[in-house]
Amino acid sequence: MDAVRIALQVLLVLSSLVLTLFILLHKGKGGGLSDMFGGGMSTSLGGSSVAERNLDRFTVAVAAVWATAIIGLGLLARFAS
Repeated sequence: MDAVRIALQVLLVLSSLVLTLFILLHKGKGGGLSDMFGGGMSTSLGGSSVAERNLDRFTVAVAAVWATAIIGLGLLARFAS
């Protein structure tokens, strides 16, 4: 059980970092963190709708992994004894 819990904790930390990165990469709708990091500048490469859709898909997939790790850790804590 300890190996599964450690694996889920590592997965949770990694998915949290990647999810934070993906959220910060999203195009800003005005005044926010994305503008502070240069997201407010309009370039020809940044406005690609395909890139935005793929970023959305990756963000949702990583969020699902993150939620699964949370639920798995919760179930392990509940039924460990």
